[in-house]
Amino acid sequence: MDATADTLYVDTPAALERLCVQIDGQPWLALDTEFLREKTYFPQLCLVQIATPQLTACVDPLALADLGPLLDVLYRPTILKVLHASRQDLEIFHHLRGAPFAPVFDTQLAAPLLGHPDQVGYAALVAAVLGVNLSKSHTRADWRRRPLPPEQLRYAADDVRYLAPLYQRLNTDLAGRGRLDWLADEFTALSDPGQYENPPEQAWHRVRGADRLRGPRLAVLQDLAAWRESTARAEDQPRAWLLRDETLLDLARMMPQTEQDLRHLRGLNERVAQRHGADLVMRIRAAAQQVPRPAETARPHPPRLEPSAEALADLLMAVVRARAQQHQLSPATLAPRKEVERLVAGEDHSVLLKGWRERMIGEELRSVLRGERHVSVVDGELLVSPAGP
Repeated sequence: MDATADTLYVDTPAALERLCVQIDGQPWLALDTEFLREKTYFPQLCLVQIATPQLTACVDPLALADLGPLLDVLYRPTILKVLHASRQDLEIFHHLRGAPFAPVFDTQLAAPLLGHPDQVGYAALVAAVLGVNLSKSHTRADWRRRPLPPEQLRYAADDVRYLAPLYQRLNTDLAGRGRLDWLADEFTALSDPGQYENPPEQAWHRVRGADRLRGPRLAVLQDLAAWRESTARAEDQPRAWLLRDETLLDLARMMPQTEQDLRHLRGLNERVAQRHGADLVMRIRAAAQQVPRPAETARPHPPRLEPSAEALADLLMAVVRARAQQHQLSPATLAPRKEVERLVAGEDHSVLLKGWRERMIGEELRSVLRGERHVSVVDGELLVSPAGP
């Protein structure tokens, strides 16, 4: 364990054990990871950064055969894990242990409740809240490199060094405004294993343009997308190295019936054609005879509204903007336009009908749609009032 400035570098089993003793029992800890996945299906974990009010440490998983002691601490339900934009980090730990840890606090999700932009970046949030300007010079660094240069290690350590006081400030401000529990459901959802699993049979939902296919062509796309997902996972290579989305769509539209037809397809990798050509042709032939699977598990896109319904959505968005200003939130945080359109279309699975959004805006918007409240302008201000008899 060597120190770079005030950062512990943990690269031996003994040093890892000492670190785990220091952080075990903490009420919370700040956490980040550095990883690469440009050439693999699964993310390659290269560094784990941890901070508490007392220490900052970088754990080197490339030097440690067993991260078990650290994982045991991270998976303690009594320790809150604080992250920023946590999904990719949680996906890594889901891969390591079959499930993400809990409980978690995501500063990117919490920040908009205090008036910061949606999906605000870590450096921008640290600058806004703590007044510290962080370097972005190592955003695309090779984290497999060893030894890590001191400046690269400092960059990684800063990702948690300031995350700790950032969490403390956000937590205090949220509590002061009575908003600390607003994100409980969203934080709980982050620890749902289903968020990080990619069932092959559902892979077609992620293919851009899939919603334009029907009948046999959709059935072919569904089968090929499932094949791509399973094969990429088994061979631990990026999906696009097998078939790009555009190539999947071309295969589904053209449905080549022979390997020779397949090789004429623009965009198909020659290596993939040689290794998998016969299997792909067989799959295309078989899938074209099947009925496409329904999109039952996928959340449908917001509906296309008629002009009159669009005007109604515009009216509701005026209410949203007024309430957002009243509560010092951005309209996109309070009620994204697409969710308002779901309400107008009569759908019942909008996020506006759940948790704090339902209490603050969702029920009010529904009462307007039901005619129970009227929207008017009085002295230049928008008012929502009960409908008269």
